[in-house]
Amino acid sequence: MGTRARERLLAAAEDLFYAEGIQAVGVERLLETSGVGRASFYRHFAGKDELVETVLSSRGQQWRRLLAEGVARRGGGPLAVFDFLADRFAREDYRGCAFINAMAEVGDADAAVYTLARQHKAAVTDYLDGLLEEAGHAGHAELAEQLMLLVDGALVAALRERGPAPAHRAKKIASALLASVH
Repeated sequence: MGTRARERLLAAAEDLFYAEGIQAVGVERLLETSGVGRASFYRHFAGKDELVETVLSSRGQQWRRLLAEGVARRGGGPLAVFDFLADRFAREDYRGCAFINAMAEVGDADAAVYTLARQHKAAVTDYLDGLLEEAGHAGHAELAEQLMLLVDGALVAALRERGPAPAHRAKKIASALLASVH
């Protein structure tokens, strides 16, 4: 029973934090939405901060797995990342990057949430580096940093524009960049 309460808390927190923001969602709302009692909440988490960290850590692992699977389905090359993103941006429930959103909300670069978000971005950059290296691009580490800048820019622009166009534009820029160095 306890595991189910933890799972319900995590599911409710992930949905609410992503849709409404970390700061906007209080413990009372989490308890109400998840159907979990206060005592059970504190049995599983020391507080909201620990819950936020757990949600972001899990979301990062899940997102990177979905990215790798999506890129593989689209041929496995570095530019397939932008096709994956275009599909994500077209979703009705797209609310931006959970990690960029978390960093913006927290603001404190020393906070655990900020560190988790930075680690997620570093892991995605490493993934891009691997794709670029596998595709035979010299200077792949620097290129990965440049593609990550395009990814992050597309993530933010898609929130503003509400659609896949930023991913398509970023893919064109990435294609030109890769062609110029290959």
